[in-house]
Amino acid sequence: MFTGIVEELGTVKTLVSGSVSGEICIQARTVLEGTKIGDSIAVNGVCLTVTRLTGDGFAANVMPETLRRSNLGALRRGDRVDLERAMAADGRFGGHIVSGHIDGTGIISEQYREGNAVWVRIQAPENILGLIVEKGSICIDGISLTVAAVSSRDFRVSVIPHTGEETILLKKRPGDTVNLENDIVGKYVQKLLAPRPRAGGLSQERLAELGF
Repeated sequence: MFTGIVEELGTVKTLVSGSVSGEICIQARTVLEGTKIGDSIAVNGVCLTVTRLTGDGFAANVMPETLRRSNLGALRRGDRVDLERAMAADGRFGGHIVSGHIDGTGIISEQYREGNAVWVRIQAPENILGLIVEKGSICIDGISLTVAAVSSRDFRVSVIPHTGEETILLKKRPGDTVNLENDIVGKYVQKLLAPRPRAGGLSQERLAELGF
């Protein structure tokens, strides 16, 4: 589990991408502290398992589902990425519950400054927008952010200077793709409230069949 508080910006060293899967190698420093093979690190919000430690970074496999759901397949050598280690049991919960399992991608449609903050508008699919609520949480490229406004086509967040400096979000431009993960609490609520068939349940027709 992660919190969406980015620890450092890493740099893509290599990305070997096959027809359906690949391996990514990232240069980093902070997230290597205490990390061992098998640990989880979120890369632009995608939970990846460390398969090799390289001295100045780490390598991880990228499976087909990850390439379909995220923007990792579009990364190139030298690109910067948001990195966060899995949350320690005694760590501070500074963001919100982030699983590192991407729901889909969105496209930045607008950026503009207001005072010391920058507004970012992101277009997203209906299934993702349906679980976004104003003043709720959203994870964008691994960054825990508060939703300032949401419509039927897009949503907006306001990015403070610290977040802008410590993450890749404001280094992107309109037209760029971002990884999105909805608040997991909303996903569970949606699942629990969804209508389900009642196998073997009673109905007037069933009662008639039974002679009542």
